[in-house]
Amino acid sequence: MSVSNPSDAETLAPPEPAPGSHGHHHGKLLPLAIGAIGVVFGDIGTSPLYAFRETFASHHGAPGIRVDPVHIEGVLSLVFWSMMIVVTFKYVLTIMKADNKGEGGSLALLAMISRKTEGARWTGPLVLMGVFATALFYGDSMITPAMSVLSATEGLQYVHPAFQSFIVPLAVAILFGLFAIQSRGTDKVGKLFGPIMICYFLTLAALGISHMAEMPSIIIATLDPLNAVRFFMVDGFRAFVAMGSVVLAVTGAEALYADMGHFGRKPIGASWMAFVLPCLMLNYMGQGAMVLSQSSPEAAAALIKDPFFLMIPDFVRIPVIFLALAATIIASQAVISGAFSLTHQAIQLGFMPRMQIKHTSAAAQGQIYIPVINWGLMIMVIVLVLFFRSSSNLAAAYGIAVTGAMFIDTVLIAAVLISLWHWPVWKALPLLAVFIVVDLAYLGANLIKVPQGGWVPLAMGLFIFTLLTTWSRGRLLMRQSMTEGSIPMEVFAKSAHSSASRVPGTAIFMASAASGVPSALLHNIKHNKVLHERVVILTVGIEDVPYVDPGERCSMKELGDGFYRLKLRYGFLEETDVPAALTAASMCGGPFEMMKTSFFLSRQTLIASAKPGMAIWREKLFAWMLRNAASAMEFFRLPSNRVVELGSQVEI
Repeated sequence: MSVSNPSDAETLAPPEPAPGSHGHHHGKLLPLAIGAIGVVFGDIGTSPLYAFRETFASHHGAPGIRVDPVHIEGVLSLVFWSMMIVVTFKYVLTIMKADNKGEGGSLALLAMISRKTEGARWTGPLVLMGVFATALFYGDSMITPAMSVLSATEGLQYVHPAFQSFIVPLAVAILFGLFAIQSRGTDKVGKLFGPIMICYFLTLAALGISHMAEMPSIIIATLDPLNAVRFFMVDGFRAFVAMGSVVLAVTGAEALYADMGHFGRKPIGASWMAFVLPCLMLNYMGQGAMVLSQSSPEAAAALIKDPFFLMIPDFVRIPVIFLALAATIIASQAVISGAFSLTHQAIQLGFMPRMQIKHTSAAAQGQIYIPVINWGLMIMVIVLVLFFRSSSNLAAAYGIAVTGAMFIDTVLIAAVLISLWHWPVWKALPLLAVFIVVDLAYLGANLIKVPQGGWVPLAMGLFIFTLLTTWSRGRLLMRQSMTEGSIPMEVFAKSAHSSASRVPGTAIFMASAASGVPSALLHNIKHNKVLHERVVILTVGIEDVPYVDPGERCSMKELGDGFYRLKLRYGFLEETDVPAALTAASMCGGPFEMMKTSFFLSRQTLIASAKPGMAIWREKLFAWMLRNAASAMEFFRLPSNRVVELGSQVEI
């Protein structure tokens, strides 16, 4: 999966992995753990606003589960053990150990597996599953902001009933404002996230404890797994259906893994075990205790309709609602930033066309803004809010994307345990069996939601999966088409030296292929009949590691007669600043002076044809993506006044 990303859309043959830095999360445990609380746990932290409520709501035309001790204790036990199995055992203690030089996330994991198992029969299907997990993440990143912000603004109706008609417009306004400020960067705002989220989690715990005081036995009932078993024995199918809502309590677990590169495994694990998990469970137990302590079934049924907001005392209701709103905005911000980061990785790894990427912080690496993704997400999020209009309706759509991605993570970690870490089957199988059974149970419960809205993230995921695979396949076919009949560079250099005039300066021809003559060079000598004194064929390779050691950045081969082949290597999280790398290099016959250097780029126009390769509609889709990709000049940060583009037509 090592790829190049030059002016044409070709793929580079996988080079040897370069040694990279092992992440960039160095520092003391406490500050990193506090930072992780602000960024990583926003999604899972806002689940108490709706998860417990939705478990008891009616679903798919079936009546909701009964509000009595057996069901409440069963749901609380399910929530606790889901958090322990899915978040603690699966993600914190297992999957987060499978890092790609310190980085996490499905694409980073996929890159590592592909690099180490290249050629294995099952690598291809695994790559497709990993790409589908990436596509599902985009669906999740549309639903999470809509769900979170809507659930918090709905709390305003408990301040005054008149607010009810303003819930949707207010949610839309907040979301529009959130996406509008993305271009300014989140570095400064991010420093406030940690303290706000710590205050929010402490408030969750305090609210829970205040109600648990009336019924301390709720703690034992929650920790007892037999209560979850009893729930299924009493109410089999409805208990299974309820699992589709219980999983809302662990949405955001995959963010722990995806954000590992920013904070490190230990800070995230420590903040989860010591702070976030206890605060969340105290709040869930408080909601359960509040409902159970009611003297009549009618009063309990009234409270279960919105237990989070109804558990807040009147004298702090307004500040707590605003704190919850701030937490949902922070959770949404983390998902949006995650979408930017994932897109950057996908572009570098060759699954997406180049896009305009703006770096919003000179100091903080990874602080990026991608306008196309930002405005596309904003439109979809606002459409979801206007279409579903309430967090309860959106809950039907929420969960499918998350459970699908979680199941794929389990399949990927199975490949890591058996093929990369060489665990014996007797050791790996019991652990994987637990993860797979739990994942399939949650996925199955969420598939029941498909007619009620679950089709939305699936449709989004399928559409994005089609785009990603079309681009990846199209690049491969284009490379094959362009390398057919290409002549060796050494042969060309000797013949061109005697047949063209040489002019002062340096010409750099961007090329994807590690061999052969770039089409821009062929067109230049054919039409202009001149060559610069120094001709450099430059290939930019993206490695399967997040960062490449600066000492391994450049490699050069002299071809004679003033011709050189130069390769620049970057990690999939690095910025491809070609002029900066060239200025730092002192090879290819001397230093590069940008004012005496011209960059020649190839720009291909794709012609869809009946050649066997892709369906015509996919070829046309690939051609559209190619036309709308950001220029190589922007992507490689080339000086605009030193770039010459030469076009050609290609059939695939």
